[in-house]
Amino acid sequence: MLDCAIIGGGPAGLTAGLYTTRGGLDDVIMFEKGMPGGQITSSSEIENYPGATAHNLSGMDFMIPWLEQCQRFGLKHEMSEVTRVSRNEDGTFTIHKSDGSTNTAKSVIVATGSTPKRAGFIGEDKYFGRGVSTCATCDGFFYKGKEVAIIGGGDTAMEEALYLAKICTKVYIIHRRDTFRSAPNTIERVKMTPNIEILLNASPQEVLGDAMGVTGIRVVFKDGLTRQIDAPGLFVFVGRDVNNQVLIQDDGSFLCEMNDAGEVIVDISMNTSVPGLYATGDLRIAAPKQVVSAAGDGSVAALQAIAYVDKISHR
Repeated sequence: MLDCAIIGGGPAGLTAGLYTTRGGLDDVIMFEKGMPGGQITSSSEIENYPGATAHNLSGMDFMIPWLEQCQRFGLKHEMSEVTRVSRNEDGTFTIHKSDGSTNTAKSVIVATGSTPKRAGFIGEDKYFGRGVSTCATCDGFFYKGKEVAIIGGGDTAMEEALYLAKICTKVYIIHRRDTFRSAPNTIERVKMTPNIEILLNASPQEVLGDAMGVTGIRVVFKDGLTRQIDAPGLFVFVGRDVNNQVLIQDDGSFLCEMNDAGEVIVDISMNTSVPGLYATGDLRIAAPKQVVSAAGDGSVAALQAIAYVDKISHR
């Protein structure tokens, strides 16, 4: 039986692996079906992680040492797809995998994150990480003193527009409807910001670019007119899919308490409503969606898991 099973190999999962193994848990496996590292591996440059001062450090280069460091302390990485986590009558957990095999664990840390939705316009995938982004806090500084465009009309799009307006000369908000779904006071702040231009009843048609990255975007309006916006940065905020599938049980219910958005409800120590089960990173409520925050979540959950396993082992 495992002392701890970690589901997901991004910053939260890797940090949890480092802390659980270095903290004394003997049998820890991190289940990640793909290459560990998470969404950050698609970033072209990392500038806002403390201590990461190397110039032009890519997300992939940034994350490679994390796995090496974890494995040095005994973390095992299994390239398997976890389909479900269930709780047994004795309080332990069963890890169900796509190949039909299972593992049993005393504690589980879920770090499966979330996936930004794509808007679906031409060139979005081609230029993702080269001018197309889903995180203004992460990538906004690259466009300081330049013009950028935002796709979306919800709370995130509005709040990120206000953030970008402080560092960019011009921010275009491209929204397919004629009204916003954001909070009224936020909408009012956006409208009162002089360097934000709102384009309603408009949709992105195609992102334009060259070998260096994005150069602009072509927008089409509901009346058929088109407009080209010359901007090197394009931010897409059309929602996120929370990767909570592993917590769905056979009867369709969730293993632990969730909010209406499908995010796991946790306390400040990453405890879920189920003893021994922890949720971290973008999967949990009120997640800042930053690498440094996810790493912090992983360390907190790991310390809780260590204490929990020690407690149940000495009953």
